[in-house]
Amino acid sequence: MTEWIQNFGSTFYKCFIKEDRYKLLLSGIGVTIKVSLLAVVIGIIIGMIIAICNLSKHKLLKIIGGIYTDVIRGTPSVTQLMIIYFVIFASVHLDKWIIAAIAFGINSGAYVSEIIRAGIMSIDKGQTEAGRSLGLNAYQTMSRIVIPQAIKNIFPALCNEFIVLIKETAIVGYVGLMDIQKAGDFIKSATFIAFMPLIGTAVIYYVLIKILTLILNRIEAALRKADAR
Repeated sequence: MTEWIQNFGSTFYKCFIKEDRYKLLLSGIGVTIKVSLLAVVIGIIIGMIIAICNLSKHKLLKIIGGIYTDVIRGTPSVTQLMIIYFVIFASVHLDKWIIAAIAFGINSGAYVSEIIRAGIMSIDKGQTEAGRSLGLNAYQTMSRIVIPQAIKNIFPALCNEFIVLIKETAIVGYVGLMDIQKAGDFIKSATFIAFMPLIGTAVIYYVLIKILTLILNRIEAALRKADAR
């Protein structure tokens, strides 16, 4: 037992303490959080626009929304990331993490659009008719009556999409970003030890997602509490 503890301590020191390798993971956490947060904002904006297109009675808008959703959902996110980074933004001078966030935001937007569309369609048509009977136009009815109710219905699904997005950002190493996963791979390559860096990476992701889940659960509970009143 004593020998195992000594070996564990030695391996831990070599992987995380020696040459300040833990700083790579700390930096990677920052990159993962930045990319995820910006991607979520972009994804929600795009998702709302595409959801409106898909719900529109205008044929051209429906075609645009349908093509976007079909293409994005039908291709791997890593392929989309590489196309956006190496092709679309190849000559644009932007930070790597911003380009990565745009790529993930575009990917997330397709899924968010379906979540929002389903949430809006779940609201009874009587709510829309009531708004119109009160003299509200289509935009006012949607923004003041339908969307506030839909948000409460789709919030859990949006939370799940955010959690999935954080885990998907583990592929940003393909474009040279030092995120959590890439930092773990670097430590693994430098020390020739696989177990400790991989377990450390998994623990960090788990803790991040657990904290986020607790925060989102609190927000959801607050929304439900307000609803009960």
